[in-house]
Amino acid sequence: QVQLVESGGGLVQAGGSLRLSCAASGSIFAINTMGWYRQAPGKQRELVATMTNTRYTNYAASVKGRFTISRDNAKNMVYLQMNSLKPEDTAVYYCTYSNYESGDYWGQGTQVTVSS
Repeated sequence: QVQLVESGGGLVQAGGSLRLSCAASGSIFAINTMGWYRQAPGKQRELVATMTNTRYTNYAASVKGRFTISRDNAKNMVYLQMNSLKPEDTAVYYCTYSNYESGDYWGQGTQVTVSS
């Protein structure tokens, strides 16, 4: 089992910045992918950004150039630096952990609200 705990969400004005953090604990395998998804009201959950343990990254087109994912493998942490936030970035952001042996895990989510 893997537990994921997010922090760092909140309310920010358009153009502002927020940094999300996620701490993973439990049965962590060295080879894994961690990242972030989001779900806005009335919409499907969508990819924001992911990073493998070898630091290969994948970003949604809508956040490229504005969001930066990073991770600390020693601490089993993943971060999402969000700059130039837009009202359409408003959503619940979920941390994810994925490994081919243990499967996929999700955090409880953290709310990000961007006011115009």
